[in-house]
Amino acid sequence: MAVLLSALDQILSLTHLVYLVGGVLVGLVVGIIPGLGGIAGMSLLLPFLYGMEPSVGLGMLMGLVAVIPTGDTFTSVLMGIPGSSSSQATVMDGFPLAKKGQAARALSAAFLCSMIGGVVGAIVLSVFILVARPVVLAFSSAELFMLTLLGLSVVAALSGGNLFKGLAACGFGLLIGSVGSAPATGEFRFTLGIDYLYDGIPLVVVGLGIFALPEIISLLVQNKAIASTPNKLGHGLKQGFKDVFANLPLVGKSSVFGSLIGAIPGLGGSVVDWMTYSFAMNGSKDTSQFGKGDIRGVIAPESANNACASGSMIPTLLFGIPGSGSAAVFLGGMLLLGLQPGVSMITTNLDLTYTIIWSLALANILGAIFCIAFTRPISLLTYVKFSILAPIILTLILFAAYQATRSLGDFMVLGVIATIGVMMKGANWPRPAFFIGFVLSSGAENYFFQSIQFYGSSWFLRPGVIALAALIVLGFVLPPMLKKRRAAKASTQPKTGLEPEEPSVKTVSATDWVLLAVLGASGLYALVDVWNMSTLTKAFPIISIAIVLFSVAMLIVKFIREKHQRVASNLRTDLVYIVGFFMIAYGYYTLGFVTTTFVFSFLFLRYLAKATYLKSSTIAVCLVIFLVVLGRIMNIEYPEGYFDPYFFDVVNRFF
Repeated sequence: MAVLLSALDQILSLTHLVYLVGGVLVGLVVGIIPGLGGIAGMSLLLPFLYGMEPSVGLGMLMGLVAVIPTGDTFTSVLMGIPGSSSSQATVMDGFPLAKKGQAARALSAAFLCSMIGGVVGAIVLSVFILVARPVVLAFSSAELFMLTLLGLSVVAALSGGNLFKGLAACGFGLLIGSVGSAPATGEFRFTLGIDYLYDGIPLVVVGLGIFALPEIISLLVQNKAIASTPNKLGHGLKQGFKDVFANLPLVGKSSVFGSLIGAIPGLGGSVVDWMTYSFAMNGSKDTSQFGKGDIRGVIAPESANNACASGSMIPTLLFGIPGSGSAAVFLGGMLLLGLQPGVSMITTNLDLTYTIIWSLALANILGAIFCIAFTRPISLLTYVKFSILAPIILTLILFAAYQATRSLGDFMVLGVIATIGVMMKGANWPRPAFFIGFVLSSGAENYFFQSIQFYGSSWFLRPGVIALAALIVLGFVLPPMLKKRRAAKASTQPKTGLEPEEPSVKTVSATDWVLLAVLGASGLYALVDVWNMSTLTKAFPIISIAIVLFSVAMLIVKFIREKHQRVASNLRTDLVYIVGFFMIAYGYYTLGFVTTTFVFSFLFLRYLAKATYLKSSTIAVCLVIFLVVLGRIMNIEYPEGYFDPYFFDVVNRFF
């Protein structure tokens, strides 16, 4: 109890509250931009965690994690565009309510449900911490290694409906995470003779490259405002509150259910909204209005998705296995703050664990209050053309990437990973599976090394290891069986029109084949590179290589033997933007970081976004001021190039 109260005192401190509120506000804005999502938004915050007090940094991260499912409600209700995968079901009844002039009713009900769901999720998380503590303390390194593999297998099996794509992405993430020195021996692997790679690839660069930059490029290709036509909020703000209290049992059940589903790695937000939506329908006597504007169709998924975000923290904190892509970025943030999930989070760092729980609850409350109080001005953000925001967000991405090692290599590797991210997004490969594999790579190898060191070759005969291995096999076998069973059942039942659509035709594109070539070549190069190294150096990478090559082989067989419809890649414009990114990155080191930012922002806004000269120059100047001020605060020396020295000479004379 003393630790719990101490954590409460910590989150009520001014510094913690300021960072928590900052995370909440950023999360709301990120949630409003469809497709950007929490993973990309959290990736942007990672570099700011360097040198930050752990409790304060965790507050900012939790503020972001908690409210992104709240912010994406705006576009789901007002525009009929899901802000993220966890808000798809909200569109079914939220948008019809908005067309009836009851958007305010749907939004207020959604925000209050999100708050309740988030608080319930925090309570469920605290209960799990108490109940699971003896289990976690009983685990050895061997069980923890198998538990990591179990998490990866579940993520792979539930990623995008294609087991081998998910498995290949996980294995490739593990392999990329092995770049650099081996923790057991110190030997260097997969460096290609490049100095930058000797210390491994920074987590910040991978997060920004695989998520943030591809999403920015995708939104730039669309080049439109979030909302094309206005949709008035209408009336019913108070009625939405009444609806929630009239359906409290549904809110409670959906919240608890969302928390439990969120605790399953890889499942989470992509299905929980549809599961609770179906739950609300099946529990209702009158289902005639579902899909036409039934408030219960908003209440159920919105109660669940915030609770799901809290639930995903359960495996993340207790076992170091991210329950979702956002949780993987959060895990990366913990590592940057010097925190190791697992036993330490329920022993020496128990106060920080309770700080996370309190922050989750408070962030959900603050997020709901902000959304309710500022519904009208926040909704106006949906009318901003994304090309106006792009230079601002891109500057933040490049600034964030530069904090990794502050070298040109950060930008180059960011561009390479972003290229892979763009292709994975275009070919519908699971990027969260790749990132989770990367984040877990270091910890998994350490557990593997410790298992061999402590137990020798008999570590895999331990009862706990055998039980977890059986669960891994079950994780691969069960989902396809359940999918076939659902398909057979669905074929005998009439369609209601409310189910999430699944592609009936299997497709393959040139991008799929390029990705298979990249992964296959990477696996073969890695195998040759480590073949003559010591056993402890190559043992774990060979596991990753085997996963990659096996998955690639199975995908090739699948594409050849099964009938797949060939589709166009449509990535030409995306790759043009990637080339443009490399040119900008090169400009940072030849012209100067600040100079290039000003020139790029002005030209982009004026000629691509078609902004006025005044707006273009104002935003470009503001970005320069932002970089200069932040550079002074964080003591950062930007690449100066040819022109920045002259600029800073002028700045230093006056400031």
